[in-house]
Amino acid sequence: MDSAEIGIGEVVRRSGVPASTLRYYEERGLIASVRRQGLTRVFTSAVLEQLALIAVCRTAGFSLDEITLMFSPDGRPSPNREMLAAKADELDATIQKLALMRDDLRHAAACPAPTHLECPRFRSLLGHPDPRGQ
Repeated sequence: MDSAEIGIGEVVRRSGVPASTLRYYEERGLIASVRRQGLTRVFTSAVLEQLALIAVCRTAGFSLDEITLMFSPDGRPSPNREMLAAKADELDATIQKLALMRDDLRHAAACPAPTHLECPRFRSLLGHPDPRGQ
């Protein structure tokens, strides 16, 4: 792994992560600077891989505490396979719920009932039973 040193400005430029977020991640122990050059933090280029993993994990819905567990003590990415599988299962459940919601909304948009509240499928989306018992 490349261990060239880069300043915080270069990390911001290359990763797209704001300096304030980098400082926060460092405070939380997710990344670590190797030294300071005056008031400027200096990182190894490995921080870019760490930030990429953090971004993927954040997009997947992991908390920062969970993401912390995705790194070995030396800061190298070491994703927990059980956590990844559990999050994938969570995402599958969310996708199924969203697909059902999408289908119900599409039905409601095209439903021939005089009003949405007369559409049994739309009423079920709202959590209201069909008043006709259907």
